[in-house]
Amino acid sequence: MAASKKVVEQHDDKIKEELKERFITTSRILYGRELSELSINEVYNTIANVVKQYTTENWIKTNKQYAINENKQIYYFSIEFLLGRLLNTNLINLGLKHPMQAVLKELGLNITDIYNEEPDAGLGNGGLGRLAACFIDSMASLGLPAHGCGMRYQYGLFEQKIINGTQIEIPDNWLRDGFAWEFRKPNKSVTVRIGGNAYMKEVPGEDRLELVHENYAEVMAVPYDVPVIGYLNNTVNNLRLWNAEVTRDFSDYGTLTQAQINERQEYRRWVNKITEYLYPDDRSSDGKRLRLIQEYFFTSAGIQSILRHYRLTHDNYYGMEEKIGIHINDTHPATAVAEMMRILVDEEKMEWEDAWDITTHTMAYTNHTILPEALEKWDIDLFKGVLPRLFMIIEEINRRFLEAVRKKFPGDEDLVRSVSIIENGQVHMAHLAIVGSHSVNGVAKIHTDILKTSTLKQFYKIFPKKFNNKTNGITHRRWLISANNDLAHLIDSKLTRKWRFDYRMLSKLNDYVDDPDFLKSLNKIKRARKRELAQYVWSHNKVRVKVDALFDIQVKRIHSYKRQLMNIMHIMYQYDRLKNDPDYDMPIPVAYFFGGKAAPGYYTAKETIRLINAVADKVNSDESINGKIKVVFIENFGVSLGEMVYPAADVSEQISTASKEASGTGNMKFMMNGAITLGTLDGANVEIHEQVGDDNCVIFGLRAEEVLAYYENGNYSAWDEYNTNERVRTVMNQLTDGTYGNFQTLFDYLINSNDEFFILKDFDAYIAAHEEIVRRYQDKDAWLRSSAINIANSGVFSSDRTIKEYAEDIWEIEPVEIK
Repeated sequence: MAASKKVVEQHDDKIKEELKERFITTSRILYGRELSELSINEVYNTIANVVKQYTTENWIKTNKQYAINENKQIYYFSIEFLLGRLLNTNLINLGLKHPMQAVLKELGLNITDIYNEEPDAGLGNGGLGRLAACFIDSMASLGLPAHGCGMRYQYGLFEQKIINGTQIEIPDNWLRDGFAWEFRKPNKSVTVRIGGNAYMKEVPGEDRLELVHENYAEVMAVPYDVPVIGYLNNTVNNLRLWNAEVTRDFSDYGTLTQAQINERQEYRRWVNKITEYLYPDDRSSDGKRLRLIQEYFFTSAGIQSILRHYRLTHDNYYGMEEKIGIHINDTHPATAVAEMMRILVDEEKMEWEDAWDITTHTMAYTNHTILPEALEKWDIDLFKGVLPRLFMIIEEINRRFLEAVRKKFPGDEDLVRSVSIIENGQVHMAHLAIVGSHSVNGVAKIHTDILKTSTLKQFYKIFPKKFNNKTNGITHRRWLISANNDLAHLIDSKLTRKWRFDYRMLSKLNDYVDDPDFLKSLNKIKRARKRELAQYVWSHNKVRVKVDALFDIQVKRIHSYKRQLMNIMHIMYQYDRLKNDPDYDMPIPVAYFFGGKAAPGYYTAKETIRLINAVADKVNSDESINGKIKVVFIENFGVSLGEMVYPAADVSEQISTASKEASGTGNMKFMMNGAITLGTLDGANVEIHEQVGDDNCVIFGLRAEEVLAYYENGNYSAWDEYNTNERVRTVMNQLTDGTYGNFQTLFDYLINSNDEFFILKDFDAYIAAHEEIVRRYQDKDAWLRSSAINIANSGVFSSDRTIKEYAEDIWEIEPVEIK
């Protein structure tokens, strides 16, 4: 054992010296100055460049191995990849974190300060993008030949500022200092055509038609590749991000008139807009048009690139589905179906039936919403104007599909209308994705069941074998090993480091949930994480939060169905009782944390943020309640803040209206870090409840079947709830009586929408759930045991499990060893 330890130490010393030498040499090459003269940002860039040196060799090896083996490769198309900061996770995955820490310490540098120099990449917004980022991490860490394809946005969604309690959006210029991890590949560029006119014309002297597509605008799509590093396995996959640029001959101004020069400058501005912003404001027709262009731009570029690469080693496309898989993450890349058909039919001159067979066996689709109104649709005129040839192809896809439906279900025209891709003046993108794919999956058991029985039940009737479930997951490397290093080391002490490679081993922690020493260590770690969050809140919000308080946290996109409004109304109720009910007292202090962005045009969500901050201002400044309640809104919540917030939580608020949340992944991050779920039986909460049982989470409120029955029967009245429930009425009146300011619009929203997400209906049950949480928290030993049980049973929610299921059930790929 001593000899083995000595060998390890010698190896670490060797790596450390090599890192130090590379670090010093690289800093001189990049900046031509001594290390002591570098700014902290220059130090960060130097470290990133050293890490890239270790990465590129394995990147080349990986691509070479895939080519030699002729492995089937998967391309995961997503409009978002919410990567977060990459330096820490890249160091962890390469096994270089501790040697790099040692090098920097010798040089008088603090690695934590350097981490903070990296901006969060503005490539995503919420759960969809973070899921995609977790998935590509798992693909690489499992050694699977699978890559990401997305967009390189110049600006993220927006940087959120809270000014006078109100959300203000400012541009998220995350690329201001460049992106250290990307590699520009101009030699891999492709051209994307937008707009123009498309039609078929007769060929003189021949009995056939040929396509004419004219007067279109060309945009050059330039790939920026980001290496995706597997965990200690030598695999480096690729995330390809497409940037819109002007075509190569654009700079030739030699013989142009001033009018032509002006026209070119206008064209440049138009091209730059395509990849300028994540989710442009689509309230106007111009915004909608730009959004559709974005979606087609990266999808077309990705499909063209994949097919071009495939043809380098194959004579034709027959059998391509055995070597290529394309996964459509939500409907944003659904044009992939029609784009592949366009290339195979128009450019490769394949017969329609052959092209369709290849396309449908290549494509797979993940649905991310139960809400029919959230399924993406485009007005026909808009779609035809932007993508005239694709619309023609979709028309033909739809004609043939409906012909087959009528043949299989004769006389059922209601069914035909419900599944038509083009209906009621709109192109239904989810319908296109379903018809054009061989697999359609939901992202939690309850979500998939609702898709089959409600949202997409007509498609399930036609294609029952296509539908399957793949419950979402999170990468435990980011959300436990990186975010909560002390907890990871505690788990190491019980399970060895093998659990880091095999998420299933976490279940063995169940053997220690009654171990006093383990629980004592767990408590110490939780308190340390809570202290860090409390310090951050004091620094940024000037609110003092007691570490001994119950930390109750809801961080996610602000949306009515996620019911942040119910959360803050409960706090209003609690505060009102503290002030006015002499028989009421809170046995423990509770700190309520909120975080998340509201879409710029989503007035109700922005008013909810304003209400949260108004309540926070009043409650936090009221000394008479002795700090029993604190309310904090965490500004500009994102991945990096999440790495601090999730480990600090005692309670995970997962309170969406049952049947509305497809899955959720924040619930999994909280659970993996030992928080107790307070939630409805919605999305993956159902499966969390199955894993830990009633004793280790608190479930409340309407069930999905009850919600759906209310919608169907229409026998619920928000006005009756207001008039008959004194607790509801008291809090509702405070929205308009000046207690916190004027929130008449929120009052009106709840009444006029007939409380569409059942905030008032579930209010009493939510109060009772909080009372149960407080009761349990007072028994510290039992609470710690519940916390340990949640951690021990969180392994099933690793994205490694999810991706293994995708690989085996949908993609039919296996791991590849990179030696």
